[in-house]
Amino acid sequence: MYISQIIDLGSKALKEKKIKSHILDSELILSEILRISREKILVSSDKKLKNTHVLSFNKLLKRRLHSEPIAYILKRKEFFSKNFYVNKNTLIPRPDTELLVEKILKVYKKKNPYILDIGTGSGCIILSLLQNIENSRGVGIDISKKALDLAKKNAQKMKLNKKCKFVHKPIEKIYGYKFDLIVSNPPYIPVSQIKNLSKDIKQFEPRNALDGGNDGLDVIKKVIYKSTTILKKNGLLAIEIGNEQYKKVLQILSLYGFRNRFLIKDYQKNIRCLISVLKWKI
Repeated sequence: MYISQIIDLGSKALKEKKIKSHILDSELILSEILRISREKILVSSDKKLKNTHVLSFNKLLKRRLHSEPIAYILKRKEFFSKNFYVNKNTLIPRPDTELLVEKILKVYKKKNPYILDIGTGSGCIILSLLQNIENSRGVGIDISKKALDLAKKNAQKMKLNKKCKFVHKPIEKIYGYKFDLIVSNPPYIPVSQIKNLSKDIKQFEPRNALDGGNDGLDVIKKVIYKSTTILKKNGLLAIEIGNEQYKKVLQILSLYGFRNRFLIKDYQKNIRCLISVLKWKI
């Protein structure tokens, strides 16, 4: 079997399952099997494959046909131009979250900042910031030890392990720190809406990275409240939120002494992230 044939067969099988990225996913799976770039595959369509390659392709294709996310199959996801290790213990980084990182880097000018990432997961947010902000240091916290193990692996790969410490603690147990910048992509999906998520999300991504309680605001409220005690005055809180939550979140921020500075829209034009400054402490 030739490269062009197996890509076509994989794509057709994925399309029948209504997977929108059927061509791309088929190419990525074969790229992983052959250990060559997707671009090289596209210019090698007439190359004949070994039987072992065909068997390996079919094995990974079967996982994708059962709705397992391509990022988990490949064990990596690109975020802010870097490949991050991901697995079933971490939320898959999204392009919308890159917009938050991009905005922070554009507006944040403080030198030598100390940064906290609440619910760090794969570490993609804080590591992207540390790589691009000179003389920055950071801490990433998470309630999942397995997620933190992966974040440490990503930090080591990016040679940022000396700049970032990862701590296995819930928000409530963070004391004795004063940060210049706090970032968080907390769980914000209302529990009643989780059943409506696509199969690849609700069946494979970690529930504790999705479930935001009855109104989706449980963890967001904790992040905002805790930030008032560990964020320096005039420090920034940058947080990702769910659809149509921004008005309620702005009210909570105002109640706890924050003044919002930026509203960031996602690629669907929904307000997805807020960046606020702590003006006074309760």
